[in-house]
Amino acid sequence: MRRKDKEISNKEEIESIIQKATVLRLALSNENIPYIVPMSFGYESNVFYLHSAIKGKKIDLLKSNSNVAFELDTDTEIVTSEKACDWGMRFKSIVGHGKAIFVEGEKEKENALSIIVAQYTDKKFTFSKESLKATSVFKIDITEMSGKKSGF
Repeated sequence: MRRKDKEISNKEEIESIIQKATVLRLALSNENIPYIVPMSFGYESNVFYLHSAIKGKKIDLLKSNSNVAFELDTDTEIVTSEKACDWGMRFKSIVGHGKAIFVEGEKEKENALSIIVAQYTDKKFTFSKESLKATSVFKIDITEMSGKKSGF
């Protein structure tokens, strides 16, 4: 990272940003063309969990290339100024890379979906067999992750 003064290297601080985030932007590759999609997610033990319909562009891309990148951000705020070039942004963000792996099996899917739900609520849910069958679940085994903050 060029600006070491903005780097977040403390794992607890990185995980607090992840806990506070509501959207993970997942970057995939369509041969040499980037494709990015905002997603709801869950996080546990250095792994992101995501879900999707069982068919679609995202699933096709993941099956052809499991290498992914991701971004999350929180505490965003525009910083204004009288001078145009002095405007800026306050933020905390996380970026990284990983390998997407499809989660198979009813119990494994239930566990992953429970982790996703826990990102947004303390409420507990059960998942019907039909819902599990109609839902694709995958995890991102994180290979690299770093944080950055500005204005804090």
